[in-house]
Amino acid sequence: MIIQLKNVNYTYNPGTPFEKKALDDVNLEVNEGEFIGLIGHTGSGKSTLVQHLNGLMKPTSGEIIIDGKSLSDKDTKMKEIRQKVGLVFQYPEHQLFEETIYKDIAFGPKNLGLSDEEVDERVRNAMELVGLDFETLKERSPFELSGGQKRRVAIAGVVAMKPKVLVLDEPTAGLDPRGRDDILDEIRNLYEKENITIILVSHSMEDIARLVNRIFVMHKSKVAMTGTTREVFSKADQLESMGLGIPQITKFMRRFKSLGHDVKDDVLTIEEAKEEILKYLRSNRDA
Repeated sequence: MIIQLKNVNYTYNPGTPFEKKALDDVNLEVNEGEFIGLIGHTGSGKSTLVQHLNGLMKPTSGEIIIDGKSLSDKDTKMKEIRQKVGLVFQYPEHQLFEETIYKDIAFGPKNLGLSDEEVDERVRNAMELVGLDFETLKERSPFELSGGQKRRVAIAGVVAMKPKVLVLDEPTAGLDPRGRDDILDEIRNLYEKENITIILVSHSMEDIARLVNRIFVMHKSKVAMTGTTREVFSKADQLESMGLGIPQITKFMRRFKSLGHDVKDDVLTIEEAKEEILKYLRSNRDA
């Protein structure tokens, strides 16, 4: 187990008229190598939760354990925790600041005190993992790039730190459909190649269905539901009561089945739906 939260609470502006409970007795566990989806309505506590995972925010009460180390233990070095848990915020390209792509991605590894050779290798690997050509782009200014490419540079800067856990908070926000798909493909590629633990925060049920293998649902500052992707999306009524939905293709297949067609209605992707409908058509043709 790489992440464990025990009875974690967090309150903004305690003791003032603006007091607001953002995390309410949150308990969760993440195993190494999992791809977790974190979903919830705006204001449910998702972003507050992920900022606790590398110590950017400290709980009002409760315990957070990262890779066996409690963040409340005085001997725990927060620098080491932040190397283990890389956090990519929404619109991470706003954090780009160096004059070249190489320098921007190298900034974190250099601050670890690594040799020039190790820094160079990490920059090369990180750029390759996010689909950026090293030789073509290393000396370019990050500010000359498209929105999607800037975002890849920002993600590469975190990946170059070689975290055990990568937390992505709405990584496709504001991108056009092509940019969205490219970023999601690179995230999947990163997960498959590096065997890294990923936590993806997203409002897109389609993206969650396509990528993750387990989901945490946040609602009113609590973890309201958890389960495999298929288990969670089978509870459409509960999700809708929390202001959430299910993937459009899942909704379509549920409707298709309700009209009397003998198909599975727990499909999560267009590819699964296509396979199921073709199987249904073949069985009717052969009948």
